[in-house]
Amino acid sequence: MELIFLGTSAGVPTRSRNVTAMLLDLQHPTRGGLWLFDCGEGTQHQLLHTTYHPGKLDKIFITHLHGDHLFGLPGLLCSRSMAGNANPLTIYGPAGIAEFVETTLRLSGSWTDYPLEVVEIADGLVFDDGAYRVIARPLNHPVECYGYRIEEHDKPGTLNAAALIADGVRPGPLFQRLKLGDTVELEDGRMINGLQYLSAPSPGKTLAIFGDTAPCPDAHELAQGVDVMVHEATLETAMEEKANSRGHSSTRQAARLALEAGVRKLIVTHVSSRYDARGCENLLAECREVFENCELAEDFTQVSV
Repeated sequence: MELIFLGTSAGVPTRSRNVTAMLLDLQHPTRGGLWLFDCGEGTQHQLLHTTYHPGKLDKIFITHLHGDHLFGLPGLLCSRSMAGNANPLTIYGPAGIAEFVETTLRLSGSWTDYPLEVVEIADGLVFDDGAYRVIARPLNHPVECYGYRIEEHDKPGTLNAAALIADGVRPGPLFQRLKLGDTVELEDGRMINGLQYLSAPSPGKTLAIFGDTAPCPDAHELAQGVDVMVHEATLETAMEEKANSRGHSSTRQAARLALEAGVRKLIVTHVSSRYDARGCENLLAECREVFENCELAEDFTQVSV
């Protein structure tokens, strides 16, 4: 999986940072998959600076209905339609997201020429399609807000073809069934269990993407043991009280969560517009004092999960 940050500023854009949006390229070998998390104003313009096309999006996840995470959505939906794309699209988000989409399209005289489904989520499982599982947990913010945990199912082990051939099994269609762990009957009547010729499954990747939040109990469940955690760090540690009063986190709080939850890598984003390049360096330094394996995302930063 590859994560691409399209916007990393909190509240308002700056000359170097757009407001929140990030792409997740699943890079699945057979089914692909391109997901968007949040869609602040100008997201479709940010997409133009990448190799990704809006028509390839199949799912959009909105964390909450504040404008810096949402106001780019109507334009993206319309542009996707104007491009003649017919691929289905599903939007997930908190209560009110369906009304927002319906109202903005209706009042602007707009429509979509592709199948569009809008799903209002709640605490718990969002979906499990057999390859990926997505779980939502409520966060601590002035409006209903969620974080998403993305879990890739474990990948099947590899087939030991040499051992099969040594046991008298000829390469052919049976190998495909054995790769699935099936038990097959050979021409000589022997029964061969594919599981006996498969290596151990490879653990799937895990990722936690947080919306805006002050520290809260559900954050630990979302982040527990993930390969990559994306978390806001709106303000510096010295302004922690102010950050929390507005439903946000400080650098230290984001890093402490990563440490306590045992994540492998922390990416902080959603940086206040008060910080210039030097200020952002200081934010990153504060995070690394607590959790060393940390990066501060800039627009178009790419992270392998």
